Amino acid sequence: MKASLSQLLVHLDASAQAQPRLEAACRIGQAHGAAVTALYAVTPSLVDLPFSPTVGPGMGADLRDIDDERRARARATFDRSLDTTACKAAWAELQAAPIIAVFAQQALYADLLVLGQHDPSSTLPDGVPSDFVEAVLAASGKPALILPYIGAAGGIGKTAVIAWKPTREAARAVSAAMPLLQQARQVHILSWSGAEEGVIGGAGLDLNGYLKLSGVQATWHRQGEEPESLGELLLSRAFDLGADLLVMGCYGHSRAREWVLGGTSRTVLQSMTLPVLMVH
Repeated sequence: MKASLSQLLVHLDASAQAQPRLEAACRIGQAHGAAVTALYAVTPSLVDLPFSPTVGPGMGADLRDIDDERRARARATFDRSLDTTACKAAWAELQAAPIIAVFAQQALYADLLVLGQHDPSSTLPDGVPSDFVEAVLAASGKPALILPYIGAAGGIGKTAVIAWKPTREAARAVSAAMPLLQQARQVHILSWSGAEEGVIGGAGLDLNGYLKLSGVQATWHRQGEEPESLGELLLSRAFDLGADLLVMGCYGHSRAREWVLGGTSRTVLQSMTLPVLMVH
């Protein structure tokens, strides 16, 4: 039975990475008959500015001009992408801060989010928190396809790699990625020992059987003991296999009002060079 996507939600801002993000969402939407909504979500400049008693009406007007220019650039990107891809996407915009909480609330009504990796080399303020991706993943619990800031050449999901361990996060990622996995030409499964599944007698369930029932044929690569630097090794193995999609769970925990990523998730989000579908 074919899995389906009904609604994609793509994050839009004024950065150069917004256009390939929207175009990727449009291609996926067209391939799966899904609706696409581009949600412009940027923190207003006045909110981003540290409090200062010297901020007067003149500076406030200048900051509003910056915000208007950002929005106009994002809207131009949206219109240009629709002309290029013939995608019938809808435009929406956040009108209140904090943007993460409101974006995460909108994410509840989407099957898949399309987000962009934070670019650490960017020196210009863009109104998007550096932890936007992980915070939205944690707050919404929805799957997200994250595109690297260096761009993603060609299609997404022709050769997919699943980073597997028997956990809730990994299982949810596989389920969320099923519409893409069913259209992939090759699917590889990377697994490391150290998180063994329980011993079940009789006709027990496993990942291989689950994938086959969904029409997905996968090649296993069992790697031995899980290393400490798993994130780097995972990305290296995905590159060796020619992957253009990595499917994995996103691991983290709350600490002192802050969401802290696990080591592997953090490394992948920082160093990714291919699209990654993640679920917390």
